[in-house]
Amino acid sequence: MKRIAAILILVVAIATGVTAQNGRTRFATDMYQAKHEMIIQELGLTQTQQKQFMPLYEQMEREIYEVNRNARALANEVEKKKNPSDRDYEAAASALSNTRVREGEIEAKYFDKFAKILSKKQLFQLKQAEVKFTREMLSKKRKK
Repeated sequence: MKRIAAILILVVAIATGVTAQNGRTRFATDMYQAKHEMIIQELGLTQTQQKQFMPLYEQMEREIYEVNRNARALANEVEKKKNPSDRDYEAAASALSNTRVREGEIEAKYFDKFAKILSKKQLFQLKQAEVKFTREMLSKKRKK
């Protein structure tokens, strides 16, 4: 799910013609803020829960972002090489393929932490809110 959101952010940024670094940073910040607001609303988080949960959630997002960024960087390096070796291709393909595995491991690690803050219902609603956010962003993109 996080990978879809990351891809969505990238596609929307490119499609809207955001080319300056500051524009991309602001766009990504705005997207994350909108997502976080939706999560807070959909889960009905109390102020106490927000203070405990959101920093952890943001930390999880950063870890997932780093996994994806590192895999993309490796793939970009291979694409730029004039004559990449089979080993280069294998390393890049493996990194890209393993992003989902790493994302799952990261999410599982944070699930246990989230379970100490959120109710069982809120844990379920979290995934639903993430899916809802992605669907709404895709829907808005299609309407443009």
